Amino acid sequence: MLSRRKFLQTSAIAGAALGLGITNPLRVQARAKGASSFDVIIKNGLIYTGDGRTPIPGDLGIKEGKIAAVGNLGDTADQVLDATGRAVSPGFIDIHSHTDTNLFQCPAGDSKLYQGVTTDVGGTCGGSPFPYSDADFEKNRDQLRFGHSYWQHVDGFYEALEKNKIGINYASFTGQGQLRSIVVGENAVEATPAQIRQMKDILAKQLELGSIGLSCGLEYTPGSYASNEELVELCKVVAEYNGLFCIHMRNEDDFVEESVGESIEIARRSGVRLQISHLKAQNAANWHKAPILLKMIDDAVASGIDVAFDRYPYTAFSTGLTSFIPLADRQGSRAEVIDRLRDPQKGKQIAIYGASRIERLGGPQNVLIASSRQPENLKYIGKNLKECAQIAGMEVQEFVHYLLISENMGVSIIGFAMAEENLRLLFAHRLGMPASDGSVYSPQGPLSNSMPHPRSYGSFPRFLGTYVREQKVVDLQTAVSKITALPASRLGIKDRGLLIPGYRADVVVFDPQTVCELSTYAQPHQFNKGIEHVFVNGVWTVKNELHTGALAGSVVRLG
Repeated sequence: MLSRRKFLQTSAIAGAALGLGITNPLRVQARAKGASSFDVIIKNGLIYTGDGRTPIPGDLGIKEGKIAAVGNLGDTADQVLDATGRAVSPGFIDIHSHTDTNLFQCPAGDSKLYQGVTTDVGGTCGGSPFPYSDADFEKNRDQLRFGHSYWQHVDGFYEALEKNKIGINYASFTGQGQLRSIVVGENAVEATPAQIRQMKDILAKQLELGSIGLSCGLEYTPGSYASNEELVELCKVVAEYNGLFCIHMRNEDDFVEESVGESIEIARRSGVRLQISHLKAQNAANWHKAPILLKMIDDAVASGIDVAFDRYPYTAFSTGLTSFIPLADRQGSRAEVIDRLRDPQKGKQIAIYGASRIERLGGPQNVLIASSRQPENLKYIGKNLKECAQIAGMEVQEFVHYLLISENMGVSIIGFAMAEENLRLLFAHRLGMPASDGSVYSPQGPLSNSMPHPRSYGSFPRFLGTYVREQKVVDLQTAVSKITALPASRLGIKDRGLLIPGYRADVVVFDPQTVCELSTYAQPHQFNKGIEHVFVNGVWTVKNELHTGALAGSVVRLG
């Protein structure tokens, strides 16, 4: 197989085709008209193979779930799709999502599938629905396995997904925060050598069972309490399995340069392949740092570090309202954190910290409440903190504490803090790729009651429409490679991300002239325009922008 670096430097399709014994993969013909048939032929499209080369006009043949041929294929197929005037692309790969257990409530994967995403990768930012400690798993076995909360190992989670059936392909990282939680606990304490060995053993098992790598969320507890030495030891295990280490860094605003340096140093010391999650320079005071971050990444690559990055195509982030509590005060149980909020002296200290965070974001009008569960708090969803405080008749920090306490800490927010010019800069970089950092949602069912960030519905059409067609940040063939072959290579997926014979038939047919997102911050539950047909493992799943009812997705395991 091609090395990761060579994959990025040269044509991946040529190398992959050599492995299949094909001398000219772009012009493969069916043996003879009438002598061979296909399950589906996509005719007369402009085929973007995923390797970044100039697209070619022609037909694509699908048989038994795989790409069978590319060329002039005639009409010998059970189904024929005329793709005249349309782009034919590999299925899009979302390398950074938070879908996880939402697939049980929305198995079709609606909000991803209608973007053209055929492979979704979850377990990011240090959180995954596995692993679980032996004792707690045994005590809660039935509830955990069938209640879709946590599983002891990744295979249990994957098994539940496959049994339930899913409409998109799915892979998962192992969350370092979850791993630390079951071994070390929820407090800010140093892991002992024995605990580090235990975490390494559990992580190795997850990788053996098919987890795609390790993720960190170093702005969140308890993963944030890990030292770099602890992280290096875990990443050595990931490197042994050639998995991927994706990191939500310790800081993405005032200390973002130090955080990029820390991430690169972990990769250097461990030998792991590094993926920097949702790279950004957050808050206006830090917008000028984006070119510096890219220079640091370029220098790391030149020194032999395998590193790339992803970013959602929006200027607003989404996280929990708990981010307005200092890390030291987030440790322990939810009840312990809530006690700190209620304590007059400690609550005042927390309020000072929260106010400083909100000020750096540009003020309470830049923070939107995205979710709450209590009936009396539903009126705040979709409104900013300034509006919410006025409705409640409270000061902003008083309202923040009220909402955290009444919602038992479970509040999501959207914050407007990034610059458009930096988005263009990141997407233009050869190692930058779009990702949603969102989850699966649907306009119907239980997930329709939330107020998700529009990135869960619109990331990939927005990238193709706004940044490619309108702003011409990159050309279309490069853009397609950034959402297909490039993430596949980062994840070590060897049979998706390219349109060549022998690869899985994950295929998207879209209109480059009209593709765009329709989801908004005010009305997020809207599908997109221009993603007309989607095939998942060769099964026609979206047809003329409508779901066919097929659930043809599968679990994607490491290696």
